[in-house]
Amino acid sequence: MTRPPTAAQRRVIDAADPVTGRLRGTQAQLTALVKRGLAFRHPRPPHDHFLTPAGHRIREAEPEVAPAPAPPKGQGDAGVFAARVGGEEDAGTGGPARTREVHSAWQGLLELRRMTNPDGAVDRPCGWERTHLVRAAALALEAAGHRPAGPDPAGSGGYRVRATPQPEAVAVRGPDDATLKACAATLEKAGWQVGEHTDPRTRARYLLASPRRV
Repeated sequence: MTRPPTAAQRRVIDAADPVTGRLRGTQAQLTALVKRGLAFRHPRPPHDHFLTPAGHRIREAEPEVAPAPAPPKGQGDAGVFAARVGGEEDAGTGGPARTREVHSAWQGLLELRRMTNPDGAVDRPCGWERTHLVRAAALALEAAGHRPAGPDPAGSGGYRVRATPQPEAVAVRGPDDATLKACAATLEKAGWQVGEHTDPRTRARYLLASPRRV
């Protein structure tokens, strides 16, 4: 890139989805970003546009942009997508629109893997996922059809993904062994290493998952 993006293009970049880099703008703006190597058009319908690694670097270099909240709270106030980690008030809502949104986010993440993993592999996590562990694991689970837990810990089933003190690891909890086994199978298929553990205080079983490197 020989010159910086225009102010209008920069606003489109800064407004990109924090999870997938999905862009919203006029066709002219999106086409211009593609020509500059800052965005790409997804080959599959609905042919959304996403930031390239160069576009992500420009977005992350913006000092005025506040970091994304953690953990995410489902659908953000401005309509920005965030995977449901479990415990949200609207964990069981969304319907077909939410399903389409999750599917599009997952496809965008697979494309980000293809573009940023050195060998173009899509069967293992990329650098973005390693720095957004909770959201990345939750997206893999939600995209596979698993139900996130509701706000009541005692009264709702579904998964809960939480950060842990261990580097590059998240904890996944569920109401029963069947839920944990299903979540483990999904995460392993998505390129995560998964082990089952027992909480020494509560004796509850949970998963510890880390992004696979090879």
